[in-house]
Amino acid sequence: MELIQRNPQLAAYLAADGVVDHQHPVVRETAAQLASGATDAYSYAKTAYEFVRDEIPHSQDSGDLMVTWRASDVLTERTGVCCAKSHALAALLRAESIPAAFCYQRLTDDDGSHPLVHGLVAVRLPERGAWARIDARGNKPGIDARFSLDEECLAWKVRPEFSEVDYPVLYDVPHPAVVSALRAAPDRPSLWPIYPTEL
Repeated sequence: MELIQRNPQLAAYLAADGVVDHQHPVVRETAAQLASGATDAYSYAKTAYEFVRDEIPHSQDSGDLMVTWRASDVLTERTGVCCAKSHALAALLRAESIPAAFCYQRLTDDDGSHPLVHGLVAVRLPERGAWARIDARGNKPGIDARFSLDEECLAWKVRPEFSEVDYPVLYDVPHPAVVSALRAAPDRPSLWPIYPTEL
């Protein structure tokens, strides 16, 4: 699949905003801690990815009812759904001047029911001229997502027979439909009925 950069300006994928608040002290402090052991952009990106994947539980897996959406809140509360964790990962990457984009899949249950939008991050390291999608959702039995720039190791491969979709667009800001749902939900059970099922 050819990934499509929505904004032609690469600098847009380094920007901070109200969701990807990488100028927040919590984001800066976390990035500095992770960067202290990194030797280059690749090792930092891998460390940041594994930190978000492994140290911030997916709230559905952990049973946490809290809904986070702002990157600094995800890092502070140590919880979030896939898209919220993507916001945190992108903020950590951008804090160290590594371009990060938001990208999405449409996934369903094994019978094609209960579609929802799944959030990913695409990273573009300085020494590489291409974007690579990574999935910081968090592993569990049956899911083994890994940091890989050459061959995608995402949590799920889409199944077209169930109308699942890999959306090719790389967004410089999180999709507004996702952000709107996360911000509106007082808790996780309230999130799923209003969460987007497609883009």
